Amino acid sequence: MRDLVRYLLANAYIDFQGEISMEQVREFLRDDDSREARSLLSKLIDDKGVDDLLITIADCLKDHLRVGITEDTLREQLTMYSES
Repeated sequence: MRDLVRYLLANAYIDFQGEISMEQVREFLRDDDSREARSLLSKLIDDKGVDDLLITIADCLKDHLRVGITEDTLREQLTMYSES
């Protein structure tokens, strides 16, 4: 059983339901004047959209499946993405 659990965790696939546009991201960040929000928006503009963000974040969150994905974990991953 342990080997099966390890296999399933190692091969889990994270995807985000639905689509999100650059305009929607701007709307979510509209009232956020934090450095992190500005940095993320700048990175998304440089990347010409959110596609790379979604792929990268899903891949990075996979490492957190064993301990759980929290809002803090996701916030940390978004910050790391925007600084990359």
